[in-house]
Parts: sequence; C-alpha cells; structure tokens
Amino acid sequence: MGAGKSTIGRLLSQELGLEFHDSDREIETRSGTNIPWIFDVEGEEGFRQREETAIDELTQLDDIILATGGGAVLREANRRNLQSRGTVVYLQTSIEQQLERTAKDRNRPLLQTENPRAVLEQLIEKRDPLYRDCCDLLIRTDRRHPRGVVNDIIRFLKRQQPLKKI
Repeated sequence: MGAGKSTIGRLLSQELGLEFHDSDREIETRSGTNIPWIFDVEGEEGFRQREETAIDELTQLDDIILATGGGAVLREANRRNLQSRGTVVYLQTSIEQQLERTAKDRNRPLLQTENPRAVLEQLIEKRDPLYRDCCDLLIRTDRRHPRGVVNDIIRFLKRQQPLKKI
C-alpha cells in the first residue's frame, strides 16, 4: 500500500507502449462498486476471491503492465499466476512512506482503524516474505521519483530479455 504501484505502472506502460491494467480498478469496474463496499458486504474473503479471478484473467493477457493490490500475494494462486505469466516487480517502501502516501485515502479498508501504523506493520510482517519469494526484482521506492524507479525497471527488463516495444 502506498508504494506507487499504480503511478509507476502507468508510467512504465507509457514508456514501453504497453497497455496498463490495475487489478483493483478492474474489480471495481466488474462489480460496479468500490473496494470499501465490497469489504463491507463480502468481507476480505469475498474481495480476495474477486481479486484472484481478476488476476487470473489479467495475467493471461499479452504485453501488459499490471498493478495489483498489496494483498494479492496472500493467495498462492495469484503468486503462481504472476510468476509464471510475467515479470514480478516488488515496489518496497517504508511504513513512514506508506503512512504519508495513504493518510487521506479513504479507499483503503484495512487502514480505516485507530492505529494504521500497527496494521501496516502486521501486513508487512506477513506479506514481505511472500513478495520477496515471488518477485524477480525488488526496488525501494522511498523518496524516489517515479521516473527513476521506471528507468530501473526498464534497465532490468532489458537485461532479462529483448523488449518488443520501447
């Protein structure tokens, strides 16, 4: 949360001339409502099932940039699909940066609590090993300009395989 997935994903898609998809926006479009409503009505489990379906379908598309929600790695099927169908970049950021970037965002159900820092600490403890296990590239985004992060990703991708569009 707050690592810059959507911002960096959009910039990367522009640089590479690839279509951009955001799994959270896709879920909202398909359901006709926002994520907080899904959490309220269906709980986290209902949201995660919708997320798994969306990620399965989106990762079958060719030549796209996909930004997933921060909890996508919680499901083994998501990790498997992301790893086997593309290059996975983990945009890692500090809790301080996350708090700063998400402070006024009411569209993050897990942070609507008295102590968002404690929630973020618990999420990182649980998710960080999963992110590290399934990523091809880990990039710290704290205090970095999104364009610099995008340039690092492109350099990595060029070393991995020739890109069709650049």
